[in-house]
Amino acid sequence: MGSSEIRVRRAVRGDVGAIVGLSAVLFREDAGRRDPSVNLDWPREEGHGHFADLVAGETSVCLLAEADGGVVGYLAARVREGTGLRPVRVAELESMCVRESQRSRGVGTKLVEEFIGWAGSRGAARLSVTAYAANERAIRFCERFGFRPRSVSLERGV
Repeated sequence: MGSSEIRVRRAVRGDVGAIVGLSAVLFREDAGRRDPSVNLDWPREEGHGHFADLVAGETSVCLLAEADGGVVGYLAARVREGTGLRPVRVAELESMCVRESQRSRGVGTKLVEEFIGWAGSRGAARLSVTAYAANERAIRFCERFGFRPRSVSLERGV
């Protein structure tokens, strides 16, 4: 990334506003282009409470990437306990966004590497992430870390 070092740290309550702002970018860029049924105002309407809970949770984490004196990306994740059907602990990468000006500079890689370490320290046996099928760039990115398609969800309007 040139002269600017990327630092990843665990978010604290005071960081929730920055996370919500990046979540709004994610919603506009990803769901806004690919899913007309998504409420694009969700980050503004419910994001503060949602991310505050993740930041404070014992089985969840929000990570921030900082560079050039500011927040340039975030990743939100949680660990889910196994069920009778699938009795393994799974760490789910719930959402992630890197500012457009910082993409392809290793920010996302550092966030995901930190997530993988966090998941392992929480005893996760599997990692999970969901991406829109049309978001080929996100899918290729996740595949670099060993993620592979497990199932396909098909939808249509009524």
